[in-house]
Amino acid sequence: MEHSRKIAMVVNQVKMEDEDSLDVLFWLSRTVSERLSEVSRLRKNYFTWADGKFPEKIEKVVQQRKL
Repeated sequence: MEHSRKIAMVVNQVKMEDEDSLDVLFWLSRTVSERLSEVSRLRKNYFTWADGKFPEKIEKVVQQRKL
C-alpha cells in the first residue's frame, strides 16, 4: 500500500516594518553572548561560502541600529 503525502503551501504577508520590529525584539531578548555567537556563526558561514575559507584576521566592529 502506497501513501502519497501532500504539502499545503502557506503564505503570510507581513509589512517589512513589522517584521523588522519582531526581529529586533527577538534579538534584544537574547543575551549578549548569544547575539555575538550568532554573528560569529553567520560570519564564518558567509566567508566560508564566499571564499572557501575563513580569514585569519577579521575586524571586530559591531554597530547597533537605532530603534
